[in-house]
Amino acid sequence: MKIHVIEPLAVPAESMEQFKKEFAGCGHEVVSFPDRNEDPAEIIKRCEGAEVVVIGNLPFPEEVVSALTDLKMLAVAFTGVDHVAVNKCREKDIRICNASGYSTINVAELAVGMMLDLLRNITKLDPITRNGGTKDGYVGFDLAGKTVGIVGTGVIGTRVAKILQGFDVKLLGYDVTQKDEIKKYGVEYTDLDTLLQKSDIVTLHCPLNDSTRGLINSAKIALMKKSAYLVNCARGPVVKTADLAEALKNRTIAGAALDVFDVEPPLPLDTPFLSIENTIVTPHIAFASREAFLRRLDIVKNNINSWLDGSPENIIV
Repeated sequence: MKIHVIEPLAVPAESMEQFKKEFAGCGHEVVSFPDRNEDPAEIIKRCEGAEVVVIGNLPFPEEVVSALTDLKMLAVAFTGVDHVAVNKCREKDIRICNASGYSTINVAELAVGMMLDLLRNITKLDPITRNGGTKDGYVGFDLAGKTVGIVGTGVIGTRVAKILQGFDVKLLGYDVTQKDEIKKYGVEYTDLDTLLQKSDIVTLHCPLNDSTRGLINSAKIALMKKSAYLVNCARGPVVKTADLAEALKNRTIAGAALDVFDVEPPLPLDTPFLSIENTIVTPHIAFASREAFLRRLDIVKNNINSWLDGSPENIIV
């Protein structure tokens, strides 16, 4: 069995060597590439002869899937698969397994960190302090006593609720299905409009699909408190960019913290959020921590082994 890891997975070299060694011990060959290349022709070349291909968030479009005759399994070292031609893989009976769960801890932690930053002006005050400034004009707010609305109550949303238990906040949740586990942390389920109306902070943790694309638009933002903040560590297109930018400029809401956008960073210089003062932006880093990258390598290894054993896990198709 040939296994090709066609982009770096941001783990130490010794971890990747151990990954190769374990599969080699079972009679499999692992080939890895030291750089990332999004050219479809190069991707096809790197996949040639492989029955298992490992990618992170490298685009894997239909033209690539169509050209591969040996591919039987795509191991995605990522949670979302909107960068993969899923329907084409289904058509060709190619199994897709993702690395569900590897970034739960770190995405949740960044979301809570963003809440604190929005309320306490941490990012803004760093350069001000370095340049001889004071707290004048930047006295913020407590997180304690606020209402936090969690849109998307899967494993990441649940982890956010667990962390926030220690901050003495009221928690509201919205999802198409209610999860018993998150209720243990004091989350009260409600409809989306009510959540938006009552929350001081709205944090997004839903997947991107047909029902969530553009979920947060001008009409929904208009329901929020003028003093409310929006945090998005989910997917950029869950929010309508133009609508949110307009709301931030007009102070329809107090501010936003964004780790995801309509495109992957580096962002075009005309991206509206880059010039809006009451916005915190990070370059899609919520999923990225040293520990998370090691967790996802372990999940990928387990997914491949489970598939080889005939009992695939973390199945997308």
